[in-house]
Amino acid sequence: MGLSEGSAPLRRGPGAPAVPARCGAALGMLLMLLLLASWDTRAQSEFQTSSVYLWKTGPWGRCMGDECGPGGIQTRAVWCAHVEGWTTLPTNCKQPERPDNQQSCFRVCDWHKELYDWQIGGWNQCRPVLSRSHEKPLECLRGEEGIQTRDITCIQKSNGAPAEDVICEYFEPKPRQEQACLIPCRQDCIVAEFSPWSECSKTCGNGLQHRTRHVVAPPQFGGSACPNLTEFQMCRSSPCTVEESLYSLNVGPWSACSVPHSRQIRQARKRGKNKDKEKDREKVVRDPEARELIKKKRNRNRQNRQENKYWDIQIGYQTRQVTCTHKNGKTAALSFCNQEKLPITFQSCVITKECQVSEWSEWTPCSKTCFDMTTPKGNRTRSRTIKQLPVGSESECPQLEEAEQCVSQGDGVAPCITYGWRSTEWTECRVDPLLSQQDKRRGNQTALCGGGVQTREVYCVQANENLLSYLNTLKEKEASRPVDRKLCTGPLPSTSQLCHVPCPTECETSAWSAWGPCTYESCDDPQAKKGFKLRKRRITNEPTGGTGNCPHLLEAIPCEEPSCYDWRITGLEECIPDNEKPCGPGTQVPVVVCVNSDGEEVDRQLCRDAIYPIPVVCEAPCPKDCVLSTWSAWSSCSHTCSGKTTEGKQLRARSVLAYAGEGGVQCPNSSALQETRSCNEHSCTVYHWQTGPWGQCIEDTSVSAFNSSASWNGEATCSVGMQTRKVICVRVNVGQVGPKKCPESLRPETVRPCLLPCRKDCIVTPFSDWTPCPSSCQEGGVTVRKQSRHRVIIQLPANGGRECPDSLFEERECEASPVCHSYRWKTHKWRRCQLVPWYVRQDSPGAQETCGPGLQARAITCRRQDGGQADISECLKYSGPLPPLTQMCQIPCQDDCQFTNWSKFSPCNGDCGGVRTRKRTLVGKSKKKDKCRNSQLYPLIENQFCPCDKYSAQPVGNWSDCILPEGKMEALLGMKVQGDVKECGQGYRYQAMACYDQNNRLVETSRCNSHGYIEEACIIPCPSDCKLSEWSNWSRCSKSCGSGVKVRSKWLREKPYNGGRPCPKLDHINQAQVYEVVPCHSDCSQYIWVTEPWSVCKVTNVDLKENCGEGVQTRKVRCMLNTVDGPSDTVEDYLCDPEDMPLGARKCTLPCPEDCVMSEWGSWSQCSLPCNGSSVRERSAECLRQPDDGKPCPAATETEACTLNKNCYHYDYNVTDWSTCQLSEKAVCGSGIKTRMLDCVRSDGKSVDLKYCEELGLEKTWQMNMSCVVECPVNCQLSDWSAWSECSQTCGLTGKMIRRRTINQPFQGDGRPCPSQMEQFKPCPVKPCYRWQYGQWSTCKVEDAQCGEGTRVRNISCVVYDGSIEDVGKVVDEEFCGEIEPIIDGDKKIILEETCTFPCPGDCYLREWSEWSLCQLTCFNGEDLGFGGVQVRSRAVIVQDLENQHLCPEQALETRPCNDGQCYEYKWMASPWKGSSRTVWCQRSDGLNVTGGCLVMRQPDADRSCNPPCSQPHAYCSETRTCSCEDGYTEVMSSDGTLQQCTLIPVVVIPTMEDKKGDVKTSRAVNPTQPSSNQTGRGRTWFLQPFGPDGRLKTWVYGVAAGAFVLLIFIVSMIYLACKKPKKPQRRQNNRLKPLTLAYDGDADM
Repeated sequence: MGLSEGSAPLRRGPGAPAVPARCGAALGMLLMLLLLASWDTRAQSEFQTSSVYLWKTGPWGRCMGDECGPGGIQTRAVWCAHVEGWTTLPTNCKQPERPDNQQSCFRVCDWHKELYDWQIGGWNQCRPVLSRSHEKPLECLRGEEGIQTRDITCIQKSNGAPAEDVICEYFEPKPRQEQACLIPCRQDCIVAEFSPWSECSKTCGNGLQHRTRHVVAPPQFGGSACPNLTEFQMCRSSPCTVEESLYSLNVGPWSACSVPHSRQIRQARKRGKNKDKEKDREKVVRDPEARELIKKKRNRNRQNRQENKYWDIQIGYQTRQVTCTHKNGKTAALSFCNQEKLPITFQSCVITKECQVSEWSEWTPCSKTCFDMTTPKGNRTRSRTIKQLPVGSESECPQLEEAEQCVSQGDGVAPCITYGWRSTEWTECRVDPLLSQQDKRRGNQTALCGGGVQTREVYCVQANENLLSYLNTLKEKEASRPVDRKLCTGPLPSTSQLCHVPCPTECETSAWSAWGPCTYESCDDPQAKKGFKLRKRRITNEPTGGTGNCPHLLEAIPCEEPSCYDWRITGLEECIPDNEKPCGPGTQVPVVVCVNSDGEEVDRQLCRDAIYPIPVVCEAPCPKDCVLSTWSAWSSCSHTCSGKTTEGKQLRARSVLAYAGEGGVQCPNSSALQETRSCNEHSCTVYHWQTGPWGQCIEDTSVSAFNSSASWNGEATCSVGMQTRKVICVRVNVGQVGPKKCPESLRPETVRPCLLPCRKDCIVTPFSDWTPCPSSCQEGGVTVRKQSRHRVIIQLPANGGRECPDSLFEERECEASPVCHSYRWKTHKWRRCQLVPWYVRQDSPGAQETCGPGLQARAITCRRQDGGQADISECLKYSGPLPPLTQMCQIPCQDDCQFTNWSKFSPCNGDCGGVRTRKRTLVGKSKKKDKCRNSQLYPLIENQFCPCDKYSAQPVGNWSDCILPEGKMEALLGMKVQGDVKECGQGYRYQAMACYDQNNRLVETSRCNSHGYIEEACIIPCPSDCKLSEWSNWSRCSKSCGSGVKVRSKWLREKPYNGGRPCPKLDHINQAQVYEVVPCHSDCSQYIWVTEPWSVCKVTNVDLKENCGEGVQTRKVRCMLNTVDGPSDTVEDYLCDPEDMPLGARKCTLPCPEDCVMSEWGSWSQCSLPCNGSSVRERSAECLRQPDDGKPCPAATETEACTLNKNCYHYDYNVTDWSTCQLSEKAVCGSGIKTRMLDCVRSDGKSVDLKYCEELGLEKTWQMNMSCVVECPVNCQLSDWSAWSECSQTCGLTGKMIRRRTINQPFQGDGRPCPSQMEQFKPCPVKPCYRWQYGQWSTCKVEDAQCGEGTRVRNISCVVYDGSIEDVGKVVDEEFCGEIEPIIDGDKKIILEETCTFPCPGDCYLREWSEWSLCQLTCFNGEDLGFGGVQVRSRAVIVQDLENQHLCPEQALETRPCNDGQCYEYKWMASPWKGSSRTVWCQRSDGLNVTGGCLVMRQPDADRSCNPPCSQPHAYCSETRTCSCEDGYTEVMSSDGTLQQCTLIPVVVIPTMEDKKGDVKTSRAVNPTQPSSNQTGRGRTWFLQPFGPDGRLKTWVYGVAAGAFVLLIFIVSMIYLACKKPKKPQRRQNNRLKPLTLAYDGDADM
């Protein structure tokens, strides 16, 4: 035993619990001895193995198997491991303990998703989290953090059976099972203030009076319960003279309605009670005739009884108890309540039958028979029928129809038809709608271009799978049948857009070239001697669009002796004297090249037929000969052609360089110094070919094989055609001449091929389906309805295609729809009045007479309007509430008076103050009874005064918007054009009129002879657009040479107002100008300086012997217009560059006869670039006459250094700024172009001719043109006003009708903005509102008793009101509410009588429920925490006798959730202090005073009295609840810190300016609280209190003393320094002042 017990712990694995340390050693020694004695080596090894090695398992793998479901297998890894973690052989672990490595499992397949799902339970209650610190904060702010959980299980959908979580996790991860939540701060019950005290419960003697309050907010989240809602106090009145009654007759509640006993039971009872009567009766009944009569009567009664499957009315009876109650609540014998007539204890009633309905029918098929995920789901319904209607039951029948959303799914379900917007082609781009918005003067222009507008129509079609092929195939276009626009739910595509009409660019040409030489028409085929001189120009800008015609580019003049090639003299060689002499006459050989008719150098062989120029005679002057200069160049020809009156001439001249000496050749006379020759000898008759415009492209049938897919100008073309034009020969300034006058070879072509665009047929959609006819039946008069269908033009015809059909809209009349059946309740005759069974009432007085109150029933059936039977469900739907099935009735007793019902009142004849009457008459035996004929008790006639109707009208509500009269609206391209629609001008505004009668009741407006409105004219101001002037002329180019700018501008003429089109962004300086800037280029060689040859040097010091020496020579310098033919006209000098003006005079030296004569200097050679100062330039001259006697000639060359910006220049391109966006002259907006220009700038900054830069081959990297857009100012385009809406109120004063318009095209750019008013309102005509309204409940009445269960009643009346919630209404005749279903506060059930309880004297009872409180949310810092709103109502307890308090019920509280809640805050409020107390109360943020809701720890003090009280003289209790002294007294404190006494302090009187006395008197202060005997205002009184409350000196006294001491030392020091003798100042060595220099850095602030 000992061994087994001891070894048990040792055999446990490594997880065994540790043995306690103290006994472990001893126990271990004992066990070791035992083990050494009995265990062998094998046992030891087993022990070691089992304790060191363990089985380990991996996770289960995925479930595998051939079939889905529970037959799967999953496996896992199992291995043996050492306790330290490393893996070892499986044999080291115990084999019997090896875990399973496989198990059966449920193999999940995809189709299981339909069978299994997660079942998610609701969240449990929020539980607090166990926080680390258990101390809760003193003040709860937001709440306590908690956690809530929910149950989540995997279930089978079919039966709800639980399944493994793994199955559901295969498809969807397991939802979270817990979440954080908030436990809000506990909210205590909050109650309102008490009501005023009630009157005393007794009119004499001692009574009670009470006051009550109601609950404002219920206790929540563990808050404290509500306090008592009632308070009582005793009250005493005058002593009672009559003894108070101790007993009261108390009526109990009616019992449940009982079924009368069956006839057999009643008869058995009767037999037992009165057998004699029974026998007498049987004798009578045995008479067969009587028996037959009784039988018939019973059958008739059965037939008259209601037999209806929908209700079973049984009239029963109910009873109640009448007791006599002592005021202490105990019941006494009835004799104590001495009363002659006791209350009735029985009455007839209806046996309550609850509503019975059938089982639900099957669900109807889903209304949506197709499948998709985007459109809303369909609906399906199920219904049940009423088996039995409720009789006498409070509860209504349950809902008979139920609907739910559904989706059709499955393989057989087709996808839903989807709908999409389609649009027609855009119409042609039109500029005029935009233009007419801006400038009406330009609206009539043709060939407009630039920005425009194009529109299209949008329609809805059924979208099918071939959606993408919609635009590609014609079939698809045809198949797209338009459907109702409401089916398309996507955004509506735009119906208008801006577009661009390309502007035609005009043909631009260069200037004419110079006239060429006389040449053949064609050098390839020179014929006869007919020749032409030609001049040409070229196209610099090709035309696009428009007519595309350029002017003629060639002009010809007929001439004689034409030649294609000729020699041109480029220069002359040196003059070589004849006979090899050194000087004298000689010849100059011309240097020539061969040129063609265009002046281009060609091969010399081509000039073999031309006459070679002969050498020119010249003169090489000998010493002492006259020396002349070389001839100048020929001047420009004086005329461009020669005629009868004009002849072209050219001049050239030369001058005398040196006069002849003795023996030398003398100078010629002046006439020989000039030469003239004829030029431009051709006649002035100029001819050219003139072309007409190209004609229409006509199909050329000869060309058939043409690639039809070619495109031309971006448009598909289908065939080749031909175009022709007219070409004529024209003589300038004369007109058409014969074609031979013009060079035939240069005749332009008259025929050219062209491409014909494809024909475009009109494409129209098929007709839409007919619009539906009314499917429901027609009520009342049958109105003929029409149905229509339409189609849409998708593509307009073009290029001769098929035209569109005329009819796009068709209409036809609908077939007559069936007339609706209307249903009505048919009420049958009331059955006989049924009394309480005689056996119940037999004990009451007068029971032997069959009379009194009872109930009667009637049958009700459902009929169609034509009288045919109908199912009751139709009437329940369409015929309003069920008429009453039962009613109270009275079987008159012998003593009762019987009358007919009152008649209707007689009509009023409109007489004010007249009388109308109604009557009734006595019936039957009542006519003979004197009691009944007493007209005082039972009047037979009632009179009523007729109303005096006086009506008055008065305006109500606001004026409507200003509404323009309806006018015609025309549209252009689907868009309204400004001016067609009347958007401004005179309109009318309306105000509603209400009509009231003399009792201030609202009546129909027609009673006031009013049509319901006051009208008043009003003005909608018309918008005025910004108006600018026309463009000014372009300014001159800012540079005369090179690239500059030219400007034109517009000025503001009129600012916009009333929402007109705004002005463009104006000049920022004066806000008044709009600029356009374009670059311009002035040709630097347009105007040039032209010089004549220098005159002869006029010698100033005349040597009479020899005409030589220094002198002056001049020449003429003129500014001339440069043309192709050379300088032509002289112009003003300022047009030429003044810097380049050549000299007009210079010093000169006239050589003497023996001197060397040099020619004029040639031009300077080019400086090599760059100009760095190291290079030089040179010029040369020739020696024209050798000197005599071997005198030397001056140097023939001259050099100078190349200096930058003096004689050597660098050149570079410069680019101007971009111009403003330039449009075509015919465009208003749209695409334009910005340009800039290159300029060649010299290194000194001067613009020069572009040729200087071009010669250097400089790189041009700039883009000169850039496209740009001038935004089109599109005015805002609005839709038409919609029709006026229905009135927002069916009746009342505040009804409004609204109409709206939408923006079809938002404004763009500087267009006219959209007006802000997008909707207009107009008041509706005032109609009185009528409703049924309950009157007040009467007081609770207990008939023939003092207390207990009684009844209270109320009536319903028809009231008129103005439609507002505030108007309680005024009662009117019930006929006004005749058409209104009696529904009050949304409840169809009208309750006019209800049971109530009248408390007996001494009873303790509950008051009526209070009103529901405001809906209150659970909030923090005004933010809803999401717990929903709550409302509360309460009932307070009323005690009538303090002795009966133990019988009181508990006060009641009822809550309900609500939606429209608000956050409320509660704050402590306090009144001002009155002495040492004030009122403190809690207030809700809406101003309601409450108890509870405010935090107690934050409650302000209501009392601040001191403890102990301040009893010392002149002491009072301060706000800090400590005793303080009054002004003028200082506190003397005791050692324990309490006030000991108040000591009087001195008074310092400081005199004022008014005070005549100059001295200051200090006297002992009188009581400062007493009025001074001195006059006030003579001085100000300061109370200085040097001592503190503890009797010690105050700190400021020390401060004043220290300050006075310092001041004293300062005064002494100053006196010492002032009296001390000053020392003489030492002399400074350098006392000259240095000049002050200011370093100014340019800062403007210096």
